[in-house]
Amino acid sequence: MLQELVQKLRMLTKDQRTVDPSQFNDPVALKADWSPVKRGGTNFQTRKLVKVNPYRLEFRATGFAIFIYSLFSVSGVGLLIGCSVSKYQSNQLPFGINIILLIAGLIFTVLGSVMLYSGTSPVVFDKTKSFFWKGRKTPEHGLDSKTSTHVARLNDIHAFQLISEYCSGKNPYYSYELNIVLKDGTRINVVDHGNKTKLKHDALSLSAFFNKPLWDAIPL
Repeated sequence: MLQELVQKLRMLTKDQRTVDPSQFNDPVALKADWSPVKRGGTNFQTRKLVKVNPYRLEFRATGFAIFIYSLFSVSGVGLLIGCSVSKYQSNQLPFGINIILLIAGLIFTVLGSVMLYSGTSPVVFDKTKSFFWKGRKTPEHGLDSKTSTHVARLNDIHAFQLISEYCSGKNPYYSYELNIVLKDGTRINVVDHGNKTKLKHDALSLSAFFNKPLWDAIPL
């Protein structure tokens, strides 16, 4: 118990380390924020970078992430089927328990469906369209205030930023975040997951693809 507490305190102390943006020798780095764009995260890899063609890169959901998202939906549907079967059996469950299972089934089904839809939503860098975007709506439909946090013109990208976030809880972990930094210092989140090695590799590939600097503030 004491050892676990000490370990958590060490992780918390480690997370409090601040980033010195002057190390990147770039005035835009001084203007940019170095706290997480997207709070929270996962302790496993949710996305991987895929080269679709010489002009297009996409972050696609990993097979394991799709399995986890689908597991919620399948579990929910299983509970709903179980409730339906119980209703027509002679040894059916008590009404109160049946209602609880029904509600749980609906929650798991909806949650899993939302996670699957969101987790498999496209994250695209396309040189032929000259845009980066997140979502199923392409930037051909235009830029507005509602989509600007998920869309950027490739010409406006100044650098890529890698930062870490400590996620506390019963089983604390670090999640790692890759962001776009625009010329005015504003940022757009690209991906956020728990595999540091894979994200660093994908970020380097992305940096080379666009010949833009990578500001890596993730400790080794």
